[in-house]
Amino acid sequence: MSKTELVEFVAAKAGLTKADAARALDATIEGITSGLKKDGKVALVGFGTFTAKKRAAREGINPLTKETIKIPAKVVAGFKAGSKLKDALN
Repeated sequence: MSKTELVEFVAAKAGLTKADAARALDATIEGITSGLKKDGKVALVGFGTFTAKKRAAREGINPLTKETIKIPAKVVAGFKAGSKLKDALN
């Protein structure tokens, strides 16, 4: 499902205009991003938990040249599905 399709779904389900649904979705995404930056974790009970995980620096291999390269440390987003989401997918 693309963002456009999700906006259309939310608009139809909630009785909103597409513009209002798009603003609500953008605000939700911005809130999750802000929460990850500030606290490192955003929990939506029943849906899942977003976490900011630190990935350590490491060495890798360039597949074209076979040279060893250094991959810098960075923070990546993770997601663990909640029980209601897991049950809905079965």
